[in-house]
Amino acid sequence: MSIRGLTKKQPKIFKVKVITMDAEMEFSCEMKWKGKDLFDLVCRTLGLRETWFFGLQYTIKGVCTWLKMEKKVLEQEIPKEDPIKFRFLAKFYPEKAEEELLQEITQHLFFLQVKKQILEEEIYCSPEVTVLLASYAVQAKYGDYDPNFHKPGFLSQDELLPTRVLKQYQMTVHMWEEKITAWYAEHRGIARDEAEMNYLKIAQDLAMYGVNYFPIEQNKNLTDLLLGVDAKGIHVYSINNRFSPNKSFEWSAIRNISYSEKELTIKPLDKKAEVFKFFSSQLKVNKLILQLCIGNHDLFMKRRRVDSIEIQQMKAQAKEEKARKKMEHQRLSREKQLREEAERAKDELERRLFQLEAEARQANEALLHSKETAELLAEKAQIAEEEAKLLAQNAAEAEQERQRLEMAALKTKEEKRLMEQKVREAERIAAKLVKESDLRTKETEYLKQDLSEAREAERRAKQQLLDITRVSQPHTNRYLYPSPAEGGDLEVEKVYSRFDLKDVDLKRLSLEIERERLDYLEKSKNFEDRLKELKSEIHALKLEEKQKGPISHWNEVFDSLDLTLRKAPSWIKLYEARDGQDDNLQRPFSPFPLNALSSRPINNSSYSTTGGKCSRTNTSVSNNMGIETRKNIVKVQQHDSDVIYI
Repeated sequence: MSIRGLTKKQPKIFKVKVITMDAEMEFSCEMKWKGKDLFDLVCRTLGLRETWFFGLQYTIKGVCTWLKMEKKVLEQEIPKEDPIKFRFLAKFYPEKAEEELLQEITQHLFFLQVKKQILEEEIYCSPEVTVLLASYAVQAKYGDYDPNFHKPGFLSQDELLPTRVLKQYQMTVHMWEEKITAWYAEHRGIARDEAEMNYLKIAQDLAMYGVNYFPIEQNKNLTDLLLGVDAKGIHVYSINNRFSPNKSFEWSAIRNISYSEKELTIKPLDKKAEVFKFFSSQLKVNKLILQLCIGNHDLFMKRRRVDSIEIQQMKAQAKEEKARKKMEHQRLSREKQLREEAERAKDELERRLFQLEAEARQANEALLHSKETAELLAEKAQIAEEEAKLLAQNAAEAEQERQRLEMAALKTKEEKRLMEQKVREAERIAAKLVKESDLRTKETEYLKQDLSEAREAERRAKQQLLDITRVSQPHTNRYLYPSPAEGGDLEVEKVYSRFDLKDVDLKRLSLEIERERLDYLEKSKNFEDRLKELKSEIHALKLEEKQKGPISHWNEVFDSLDLTLRKAPSWIKLYEARDGQDDNLQRPFSPFPLNALSSRPINNSSYSTTGGKCSRTNTSVSNNMGIETRKNIVKVQQHDSDVIYI
């Protein structure tokens, strides 16, 4: 034999691409493979044992067709493409997903397919139920909700709601996300397979779940009905209502289903019941309907029979797997809880550590601050001690100063007392001087009146003398020089003596008045000097006692005294105004009281006249200042013969 004869020929193959709900797979198939060979290869690759729910679907001429298991793949009417594309989908749906779906992969594939049908609106779902199903889908994909990880916007890339629902309400994507997240947060602790199963349990109650719809005609002229095939039976719907069937045939009530070209006949189990006939648009559709009816009927009968050994083993394994997964989930939940608690404890410890570190830093800073404060306080204590010594020294000096001030205060009080006494004495003297000034002013007026009367009397006397001289001119010599016998010489002598005496006394009186005025001016000057000394003493006291209060009262008193004493008596001013008008009087009269016979009596001194002679009494008055003043009192009397005696 040749070597070529020994070499086995390589079989011819073709490429196949199988698309599942979450993956794509490519296979190399032999030309002789039947549909079942390719299907088993896909199921083995997926690890799927519940193969009776699934099939390989393809689309030819706009009609979705399922690959036949008993015929070769290439002998079937499949698309001519390389690789040939098939979709691995659920062909039949369980009545109760929780009881019939044993494997997790089966459950997952159903969940993905039903979810896609809801989103593509092949299965109608209300908005509320859609949001709930979306929350389970999010739980299955992302696990438990964690607000620290699942920030707002984390669902923006996921398709969770049908377009119809999004358009039905005027809500933003963010608002829908908040609604889904609110439900999603309540599913905490649910595992992925449990969340998918909850999704399927809600979806299987929907009216359009698991139903394959086909347009039919009850007669050959009009297509006005829909034929629905599902796990429970065959249903007839109106064209506009896919929720409530007009007529239903359960699998248990159907005796036979057959088709002849485009006509399909359903024979009920009750022979008396009417046979339902309808027409489809194509023969392929009738074949597809019959294929779905046979498969759903077989599963329906299979659910009601005793499970085979394989199914029992699968159920036992599924139960054990569920129990194991449940325990694993519980263990994982506990571990997760413990981990979360440990993380929380760790966070708490870290927080406490940071807090203790912060407290330690604060304590160190406080310690450093305390040391600095202690040093500062020590310095302050030293300074305070020095200040205390200085204050003690100042206190001793202040005590000495206080004693000195007390002595000065006592001295000042004594000086004040003496000063007050002097002030009172000065006030008394000033009052007395003012009173005497007023009296002298009045007496000056009286003296002026007496002087004018004396001058008038002198003038009359001179006039009478002249008149007598003219009348007795012949006897003048005799009168002036009388004989001793007649006594003429004596009379003439008396007359001349009187006139001479009068002139002499007037001059003497003027001299006395001038002398008295000068004495008064000198005494006033002395008094003013004394007042100035008192004011200087008070000013010195004011400088010494600045802190003991003003003595403005005494200043006002002495200012008033100074003002009073500065005012010259009015009789001096009147005299100076009349100075030079009288030839006989060169100075004013004495400011002391003078009275004529017609004037008031004089208290201090008096003149007495005896035998035509005038006598004067001098009285000395001593004031409290030690100033002695002599008052000259002149009394002038006029006789009836108009001869003036002074």
